[in-house]
Amino acid sequence: MDAGRLCRIWGLVLGLFFAAPLGYLAYENVRLRSDVAGILAVARTWGPLRNSLLLAGAVSAAAMVAGTAMAWATVRLNLPGRRFWAALAPLPLVFPTFVGATAFIALLARGGLAEQILSPLGVGALPRLQGFWAAWLVLTLFTYPYVYLPVRARLRHLDPVYEEAARVLGRRRRSVFATVTLPATLPAISAGGLLVCLYVLSDFGAVELLRYETLTRSIYANRLFDRPTSVAHGLLLGVVALGVVGVERMLARRRSGGFSATSDRPPPLTDLGRWRWPVCAAVVAFLLLALAAPLATLGYWAGRGIANPHRRVGAFALDGAGIAASAASTVVVSSVAAVVAVLVMLPLAWLLVRRPSRSASASNLLVTAGFALPGIVVALALVFWTLQVPFAAAVYQTLPLLIVGYLLLFGAQAANAARAAVGAVPRRLSEGAQTLGARRWRRLRTVELPLMTPGLLAAGGLVLLSVMKELPLTLLMRPTNLPMLSTDIWNSTESLFLAQAGLESLVLVAASGLLTWLLVLRRSEFA
Repeated sequence: MDAGRLCRIWGLVLGLFFAAPLGYLAYENVRLRSDVAGILAVARTWGPLRNSLLLAGAVSAAAMVAGTAMAWATVRLNLPGRRFWAALAPLPLVFPTFVGATAFIALLARGGLAEQILSPLGVGALPRLQGFWAAWLVLTLFTYPYVYLPVRARLRHLDPVYEEAARVLGRRRRSVFATVTLPATLPAISAGGLLVCLYVLSDFGAVELLRYETLTRSIYANRLFDRPTSVAHGLLLGVVALGVVGVERMLARRRSGGFSATSDRPPPLTDLGRWRWPVCAAVVAFLLLALAAPLATLGYWAGRGIANPHRRVGAFALDGAGIAASAASTVVVSSVAAVVAVLVMLPLAWLLVRRPSRSASASNLLVTAGFALPGIVVALALVFWTLQVPFAAAVYQTLPLLIVGYLLLFGAQAANAARAAVGAVPRRLSEGAQTLGARRWRRLRTVELPLMTPGLLAAGGLVLLSVMKELPLTLLMRPTNLPMLSTDIWNSTESLFLAQAGLESLVLVAASGLLTWLLVLRRSEFA
């Protein structure tokens, strides 16, 4: 059997595998005889659904505005320190949103950093951070880099000849931006907004800590004592996520006729004149809120725990050995998941690039649909499957099943990056090796894999970073004796062990930041 046929079979198996979570949720609703229509008609469903859609829409809109504005400011405006702000702007991406929520809760907590700063000014008790506006603020601050990165890349390489032609024809700067620049960057803005929307729909940690009722909170709260409602809400959330992807793709096809020429010419800079320093101050204030405030808060509480070694209870409790063990296991498990994801997705990526077909495209669509499913839905499906199938009960809450869950969630990331790595290998090199008598596996080992290695490492890095930040799946599926930083932070925050949560969060952010810089930001252009 040749390599092409093996890859086609593997692609079909992957397509069925990635369709399993949503299909199983549908089956479970039928098996439990859930009154889906009745469940969907009651207020306890419409309330969380409305809140989820409202929050996803509001955060997506705010992130698109903030991400586009930051990209424009660092690429097209003559800001003081433009390169420095460009390098700092994507760093909030390393914060898991539940860590960001933890930081802002601790910022306003009694005895927190905000109280220490404001009490000499006569400010009394600070309001509790919770509800829609709190969730909107936290999620916007830590998801806008999903828009910033693609929009900045588009602005850097957009051919300025279009804008120059518009100015020659007498159009003003605002008109040029509205009719030329914005339509050219709209695909990047839309793609980033889609990622933000899916992220917010699937988010559990931040909305739980900030006490904002969404579908993910309802699924988690009802998973043990009201399974029909939990499963019905899971199916609803999955359908909503897939619907969002479908709408975005439909709109993208309508925009496909726009121009997309690129150029290596440096982008033109706009002279702000007297507005130069006010705009710079606005950029600095935004980055202080998104980056400096959470880091300072986490450092403040971690420092208080370290500075009070004899106070090992309550907010000052600290367990350094436990943090080290959790960090080590987090890195190991994330690395294993990344390697598995790349190995599993590489044959499909090769098939899509070298032997494209309808079956390969269908399998890729199912893999992408798996990425659209929230982590809590995937976890719920895996839990039900392992508890209902007799031979699968032995793998419940084991490392192999946890890796399977990560593969379902983040396999699309590995597939897309691996597809780019395969496409970067010139066919003429493989054909030349074939002409010289090299067999298929020898060509793969000696010609193609060495050239694909940088792209495959980037694919693994993206999965590794995502696994380190994942909370709902890890919370539900990890083995009970496996410490993970994400769940430790969650438990410490719920127990109000703020020093412990602060130090754990700093360790997770430092590890995520290092990986993000090495595998994502270092490959970008911040000039």
